[in-house]
Amino acid sequence: MARSGGPKLIVSSDHCDIELMRYFFANCPSTKCELSNLHVPSTRADVAPDPLTFTYPCGDRYKDGSAARGVVGTDSATIALSSGGGSADISSRRAKLQGVVLGCTASYDGDSFRSSDGVLSLGNSNISFASRAASRFGGRFSYCLVDHLAPRNATSYLTFGSSVSSSSSGSAAAAQFQTPLLLDRRMSPFYAVSVAGVHINGEQLDIPSAVWDVDQNGGAILDSGTSLTILATPAYQVLVQALSAHFAGVPRVTMDPFEYCYNWTAGGAAPEIPRLEVEFAGSARLAPPAKSYVIDAAPGVKCIGVQEGAWPGVSVIGNILQQEHLWEFDLRDRLLRFKHTRCAQ
Repeated sequence: MARSGGPKLIVSSDHCDIELMRYFFANCPSTKCELSNLHVPSTRADVAPDPLTFTYPCGDRYKDGSAARGVVGTDSATIALSSGGGSADISSRRAKLQGVVLGCTASYDGDSFRSSDGVLSLGNSNISFASRAASRFGGRFSYCLVDHLAPRNATSYLTFGSSVSSSSSGSAAAAQFQTPLLLDRRMSPFYAVSVAGVHINGEQLDIPSAVWDVDQNGGAILDSGTSLTILATPAYQVLVQALSAHFAGVPRVTMDPFEYCYNWTAGGAAPEIPRLEVEFAGSARLAPPAKSYVIDAAPGVKCIGVQEGAWPGVSVIGNILQQEHLWEFDLRDRLLRFKHTRCAQ
């Protein structure tokens, strides 16, 4: 599992060898602890050093109650290099990244860590895997996420360095799908973007501008580790009201964790799903396919795939809304580039 909000690489205890790791010891260097989003227990200088422990997320849990605990250290990582023909064209060349921060879990709770061998950290942190790899390969990384309901043989991909797809798309296309990437320490380790508005069928919704303003306790981030998009209450209420108005004649059904679900096969013609667009600073617009925001939750059931978040609070653009787009994070020039694609190699 790759997570654009995670500070470090976490591996399950079944897949790491503690004896091979060079641990950080007590009295973790302040620059690492402050920027790492780790919860580090206090230690005494006169006690023999032990491996540094961590709780992830930092002293807290994910919304589903998931958390991981273990030890953290450094190791090197060897990665295969592409020969230039795309992420599927892997050559025999290798590169080694030194000093990669690695967490090895001793225990975990919840479902977020159950179905994966670990979390690859893509977060805005000086110790994340993404920052280490991107600094080695041009200051950029990109990913493309396939439809979450795609067959198992359809694969998403992650690239460090300039994306072949984005670099070949031409300057006009790059300018059309480009917006500032806000590497704001107040939002770290997440990547923030400036949202200018949300549109339904071309009409901008009346959402208070404070919802998208970090200085007013709002803001918006992209997180590849969160599935559903989470909007602060003022934005959520306006959006679901606008979408649900188009489904007024469709019978409602109950299905957690969604508020608005519909029996899509309950006779009659299915309503047309309105077009959603998220406008970012610089007039860049994300126009996701309808299946990314009115999602198939069960056979014959569709739900508005957005959850309500706290206000004041940060809104999260989740990975389902990001799917079937190529996202390039240019950390050097502080730009986010994106384009619609089926993620086929």
